[in-house]
Amino acid sequence: MAGKVLVVDDDASVQRLLQYTLKQEGYEVLIAGSGAEGLALWQRESPSLILLDAAPQGIDGFEVATRIRGDEAPGHHVPIIMLTSDKDVQQKVRALRAGADDYLIKPFHPAELLARMKSLIARFAPSDTLMGRPPMGRVHAYYGAKGGVGTTTIAINAAIALQGMGRRVCLVDGNLQFGDHRVFLDLGLDRKGIVDVVSAPAMDADLVKSIVQTHDSGIDLLLAPPTPESADLVTAAHMHQILEILAGMYDYVIVDIDKRLDDVNLMVLDVADTIFAVMTADLSCLKNVRLVLETIGHLGYEGNKLRLVLNRSNAFTGINVKSAEGALRRPIELQIVNEYRGAISALNSGAPFMVAKADSVLGRSVLDFARTVDKSSGDAVAQLAPVAGR
Repeated sequence: MAGKVLVVDDDASVQRLLQYTLKQEGYEVLIAGSGAEGLALWQRESPSLILLDAAPQGIDGFEVATRIRGDEAPGHHVPIIMLTSDKDVQQKVRALRAGADDYLIKPFHPAELLARMKSLIARFAPSDTLMGRPPMGRVHAYYGAKGGVGTTTIAINAAIALQGMGRRVCLVDGNLQFGDHRVFLDLGLDRKGIVDVVSAPAMDADLVKSIVQTHDSGIDLLLAPPTPESADLVTAAHMHQILEILAGMYDYVIVDIDKRLDDVNLMVLDVADTIFAVMTADLSCLKNVRLVLETIGHLGYEGNKLRLVLNRSNAFTGINVKSAEGALRRPIELQIVNEYRGAISALNSGAPFMVAKADSVLGRSVLDFARTVDKSSGDAVAQLAPVAGR
């Protein structure tokens, strides 16, 4: 994700802090102490992103943003994050109207700044750069061994973490009857979703592009039906075709499915390159995981297709990891720590913790999880299974 960042701020202490923080992450940093100098550096250096103080010397940040947006070449968009100490909502509105993409109030935590920067850089990467690298096309299914183990939380935040690492990610809410992504990501029922795709006369990449929703974190979303009864409109054949199209557009297609093994979910498991079975260390969950493993065996999948994810790994349940592995007769490859209050708070607020609190213990754990997943995925192109047989 390393790139060139232009900092426009006349406060020497802010300059030093940002220069240190950004260089630690591998960014090249350009410093401008005035608005006029910032405009000149933008024109000469073509930075990947601009951190723009609202009130540098000379031309203020609002005017700088307005001029940049007015002078940009067609098809080009440099992300701008406005920095200000003013908490007034009107100032935020003014910044966004001037052309800023995001807004941070000083003082801010470096981790939050970096998370927002990475999301914007990935979202506005030049199209020719994206076209120059074919998508990895990996389809990952997140399957909960039972309700309440945190499958949706992990799927959402892992998707955001992968997006922040420079991957193109689409998150699919595969719980067709009772999907939670609209609620957990603070999106209304009026947003288009998978029903709009399957209801169209013909399904192709252009249609899917017009239906997916882009979240503030940078990930794209294909939302579940807004009502349970409309879920019946989506068939297994539809799901296969949708995933095949998405795999040609994204590095990762993350499908969050419920625990029912109906035709649609079986199709997702067939198509998936990797199935992440999310579990917790309690007896009822271990029993369900054993059944899942047996089912996977009956379906004829290769053993490495399924990976066990132990959520809330450090929570005291009386069953440690070694005992759980012994009961399941296979290793638990991936673990995510327990921070239940932080996870629930994020879900209830509609702000995923990988955006709002990426530097928390839970955020760092999910980032480690995403890095491990990305490393093991490699650059192979996904091969989708045929529809027939279900």
